[in-house]
Amino acid sequence: MDGQTFIKRFETYCPQWLAEPGDPVGLHVGTLNKPIERVMMALDVRPEIVAEAIDKDIDLIVVKHPPIFRPLVRLSSDDPQAKMMMDLVKHDIAVYAAHTNMDIIDDGLNDWFCEALGIKTETFLHQTHQVKMKKLAVFVPIEQASHIRTVLAQAGAGQQGAYKNTSYSLIGTGRFTPETSAHPAIGTTGKEAQVQEAKIEVIFPETITETVVSAMIAAHPYEEPAYDLYTLDNLSKTYGIGRVGELPAPITVDTLIDRIKQAFGLDQLRVITPPQAKNDLQRIAICGGSGQSFYTDALKAKADVYITGDVTYHIAHDMQANDLIGIDPGHHIEALCISRFIELFNQWKIEEGWNITFVPATTSTNPFQYK
Repeated sequence: MDGQTFIKRFETYCPQWLAEPGDPVGLHVGTLNKPIERVMMALDVRPEIVAEAIDKDIDLIVVKHPPIFRPLVRLSSDDPQAKMMMDLVKHDIAVYAAHTNMDIIDDGLNDWFCEALGIKTETFLHQTHQVKMKKLAVFVPIEQASHIRTVLAQAGAGQQGAYKNTSYSLIGTGRFTPETSAHPAIGTTGKEAQVQEAKIEVIFPETITETVVSAMIAAHPYEEPAYDLYTLDNLSKTYGIGRVGELPAPITVDTLIDRIKQAFGLDQLRVITPPQAKNDLQRIAICGGSGQSFYTDALKAKADVYITGDVTYHIAHDMQANDLIGIDPGHHIEALCISRFIELFNQWKIEEGWNITFVPATTSTNPFQYK
């Protein structure tokens, strides 16, 4: 199997178009037009991670943080960053990055943070995208209807709010007469055929129209599939970064701190406590990575506490002044993406019948220690 096949499935779940403007997601090093047998999931690409990948005969690294965030000005092995890139090329290891799109997607990193902390998600913290929805109605013989529904779901269709794999079917009779130049899957040239067909309807964001239609046509048994495509004026899909939700019951700051430490394996974290801090916390806003710029969105959402990383001195003062409790567990909690995507990859492996080994990066890339 080649790398393009794997990344096509990955981008169905984590599309590039959901990344924030200017975010350098996608292929960073090497090529996807090659066979792959071993794929590593990592948070960062650092020299230690590259050494681990070389030792484990990795063909492709999927990473959260893009390794080339700013342009390289020199490619000299005297520079550790440049040498790391040269080692990747030398050993034919491709690197593919999914960054803010991994934060924004439904059932993505920020949702997994909420799961880990027992927060019931209500909405996103800050809206990033709004796209129109389309509806595909395709007519297929009843015997192939289940297969077509599966193909459409794998292409990204049928996601509706908190529900996936949604579709509607209606049974009817299809009629057609193959001409002499036709190669019909059903029926005989020159004779009218009647077939019991299912009309399958699915909705999806307009941004994946080509992917969904192409997948349907490729899987359809007919030489000339019959289908309708509509733009929906009554429905749009919104996406956002970060999440806002509530705990089942109010808890104290100390209890929440202990829960965060346990969930993410932390010894210490930073806490911003306003003079008029609340004693009981229930409404929580969270954004992985460096999310301090969204603290005003946490205020608008009436959150009792905002959890995010890399909070600076002056922003911490602003949060205090607005009576918003802040908890900074650091940037590295995003390493949760490793285990969760390995689970997803192995699920796809079973569904697709792939002969690939998925490997979690085990080298810690957290640059901070507390002593």
